[in-house]
Amino acid sequence: MRTARRASNVEVPSFLRQLAKETEKMVTFFFKGGPKETGAEEEDRFDEDGSVLSPYLVRPILEKHVSEGGSKLGVNYAMANMQGWRSQMEDAHTCKPQLEGELTEWGYFAVFDGHAGSTVAEYCSTNLLGHILATGGIKANEDPEQVKEGIREGFLEIDRHMHKMARQDNWDHSGSTAAVVLTSPRHIYFINCGDSRTLLCHKGQVVFYTEDHKPVNPREKERIQNAGGSVTLQRVNGSLAVSRALGDFDFKEVDWRPQTEQLVSPEPEVYELERTPEDEFLILACDGVWDAIGNEELCAFVRSRLQVNNDLKDICSQVIDLCLYKGSLDNMSIIIVCFPGAPKVTEEALQQEAELEKHIDMKVEEIVQMMKSKDDEPELLYVIKFLAAEEIPGLPPGGGITSKRDCIISSYQKHAMTVRSQEPMDIEGSEEDSKQKTTKNVALKTVSSTSSLSPWRPA
Repeated sequence: MRTARRASNVEVPSFLRQLAKETEKMVTFFFKGGPKETGAEEEDRFDEDGSVLSPYLVRPILEKHVSEGGSKLGVNYAMANMQGWRSQMEDAHTCKPQLEGELTEWGYFAVFDGHAGSTVAEYCSTNLLGHILATGGIKANEDPEQVKEGIREGFLEIDRHMHKMARQDNWDHSGSTAAVVLTSPRHIYFINCGDSRTLLCHKGQVVFYTEDHKPVNPREKERIQNAGGSVTLQRVNGSLAVSRALGDFDFKEVDWRPQTEQLVSPEPEVYELERTPEDEFLILACDGVWDAIGNEELCAFVRSRLQVNNDLKDICSQVIDLCLYKGSLDNMSIIIVCFPGAPKVTEEALQQEAELEKHIDMKVEEIVQMMKSKDDEPELLYVIKFLAAEEIPGLPPGGGITSKRDCIISSYQKHAMTVRSQEPMDIEGSEEDSKQKTTKNVALKTVSSTSSLSPWRPA
């Protein structure tokens, strides 16, 4: 029986640890806005005295890491990620818009969503492409069937290799999903292992997206049961929330079973689509993004932003912010890959955006003045909730009022400061003291209302 040792040296049975873990999840449900299906066992997340370590922080880490690049063939990309509410950053990624040698017209993009540690995700971000290319199935004179088989064998080979390394070097018990796209001059290859997801926007519509590998899917459930496992609480053996992943070797220990017939399979699903001039952009993202926004919503939001913003890094950052304020509790990573047919900035879209922000500014001013007339302090959260209940035309599709949060904050700061500057000046203070106090109060109000401790989520 697996046990945890407390400071008193009293051994705690594993079933009590499980009970403590479930209790922590219930507390998280009430205080963090809902349950989060973690990607792996949290069984070992205990501190030195045996108490439960929460998978969540007291306040989210909002710093973003962004990058961008492109190829000579007119394909541009940007990437952004954020740790968010999770206690560790376990995502990794790879962006290669142009491969080397005879594959200079090929591109490779991947998002790896790690769980129970980051070792597997980081290793795959550095080495998966090499294992795929080593199979010899990827050639300039491409044969789609050979390409797909090479991809599949590359996944199985890196998983075998990591399994040996994990046994020899005492790796952590981590695993990782993988959402990968390989582009050639003729095709787009969509590769998925786990519940990260990739989609293609074509002429303004989602024409393809990968299927999440969940234990409750009939085909996945059948394999798990055939391997001697069960699906409990929508998880593999009540623990792992994905049915396919790289790593997770605790679920791959039946030596006489093939890799693809273990409780958790490292086998990817691979699809190919022919490229067309109407292809606009690809989105690769981990489930921290998809937990908060649907395929069509995200496609529409990104498409609308491309028409008013030529900074692809900023659009990626906007998506992450949107998902955070919609309630995502997970690490978030996104890659947007734009083809030559992607929407471009237009004067008409810019004008509509300017009119929308002017309308929002007027609404914020009305709300602040209304609250002032009632002798109430103009609170930012109240302003945002009031706007959320309004019918405001022209909001970004898929994003709504939540996506205009920065505009609202800017307007609030301006109008709240104006209102406070009209208040009677303290007799004992100078005019300069009053201005400084007003500025400080507005700043404090804004920081308090926008605190990362409680990002606003629409009702």
